Amino acid sequence: MSFKRSPLRAAIAAAALTLPALVPAAAAATTAAVPALFVPMQQAGSTPFFISHGGGFSNANATSTNWAGYAATGSTYTSVSTTFTQPKVTCSSGDKYSSFWVGLDGYSSSSVEQTGTEADCVGSTASYSAWYEMYPAYPVTYSNTVRPGDVITETVSFSGTSTYTLTLKDATEGWTHKTTKSGSHARSSAEVIAEAPYSGGVLPLADFGTVSFSGSTVDGSSLSSFSPTGINMDTSGGTIKAATGALSGGSFSITWHHS
Repeated sequence: MSFKRSPLRAAIAAAALTLPALVPAAAAATTAAVPALFVPMQQAGSTPFFISHGGGFSNANATSTNWAGYAATGSTYTSVSTTFTQPKVTCSSGDKYSSFWVGLDGYSSSSVEQTGTEADCVGSTASYSAWYEMYPAYPVTYSNTVRPGDVITETVSFSGTSTYTLTLKDATEGWTHKTTKSGSHARSSAEVIAEAPYSGGVLPLADFGTVSFSGSTVDGSSLSSFSPTGINMDTSGGTIKAATGALSGGSFSITWHHS
């Protein structure tokens, strides 16, 4: 299995951006510098009108500056899975970023065990890639091709006392990666997420239009059966960046609104 940094990650590293404070110093010293990270949920700084007054976008009952989607919480979880069509990002000017993943932990814990795809803009040029991450370790980017319109299936599962299996399949391109890692984590949440990655702060969100997830499961059962928390991605001032749609069984969509 071979890995490589995506062109965008190499460009970010060359710019020597500040690493997030929540990455341990030891990890920063011993891990290759890949500053764009997929991190635990960052709380939004204010309570938007739609939550405090029951207004629009009422599918969400939590807000975050970097996450949108659904998270099962309140128990200990062993697996999460979803399928979606890789969205195409619209790029004009400025570097912007987006990622689509499943994972365990991160909603209320300081670790995340996750795998997903990335769709970014380097100015007017779009860049797509696939990865896994055992945060706070840095993400590892697969060398395989990812294109808009590809059908992607993502699964993270836990077994035994410390084994995580992170599986990413691109049915359109015809490749699958199954990565096994060890760790001791809380597994206090299971989520299906669109994220604005992090590097010294939450990065600008790329315009991905709408991404639709289907067949989403937690511990082998439909995501909706866990009454998961719906999350909208907002600015710290309460402006919606990405809105999470209604959940039906294991299906829902997330729509970009603002970078």
